[in-house]
Amino acid sequence: MATNNVSTFLSTINQGIKPNMFAVDISFPAGGDFGTTDKSLTNILCKSAALPGSNLGVIEVPFRGRTVKIAGDRTFDTWTATFFADSNMEVRGLFEDWANSINSHEGNTAERFLPNQGTTGYMADLFVSQLEKDDQVGGSVIRTYQLHHCFPTNVSAIDLAYDSNDQVAEFTVEWQYSFFTAGVGLTSKATGTKLSEGASTRDVV
Repeated sequence: MATNNVSTFLSTINQGIKPNMFAVDISFPAGGDFGTTDKSLTNILCKSAALPGSNLGVIEVPFRGRTVKIAGDRTFDTWTATFFADSNMEVRGLFEDWANSINSHEGNTAERFLPNQGTTGYMADLFVSQLEKDDQVGGSVIRTYQLHHCFPTNVSAIDLAYDSNDQVAEFTVEWQYSFFTAGVGLTSKATGTKLSEGASTRDVV
């Protein structure tokens, strides 16, 4: 049995993982009318995000007074990120334009109806990476999660008030996605770094 003391704990956890060390890379649908806005701003101005989670359903089957539990279908949680609003509201405009291209506000039209197909698709992939605080500029990538077939379903309101002093406006965006893949062999578009050359990934479907 391992010795449970401070030295063993420190040698195991090392410096641990810091939740403020992360990178988010948001792809936008090809051919979308997003103007000339620098899309890398979404990475710079992302205040908070999350590594995605998933849930495995349970089928409860009654048997002779007992309930037998069998694994059911997997579902994936809504993915949410919070962004600072830049001085020109460009980042918020990107997400509003993306959502509007799926279903327009005034016309109630849906021109971009095909998922991930050329210039007519409304879905795109997102990447969120856990980084390590080390001697590399920006930190080394430890693990990357790729969220497949994403599209925004909510761009939150920004509350305005005369007494909102000493703070920067922020807003959240919620995405739906079909599944994610995660591992040490994925390449983060945010950093351009491949975690381990030739390493395998683990698909979650």
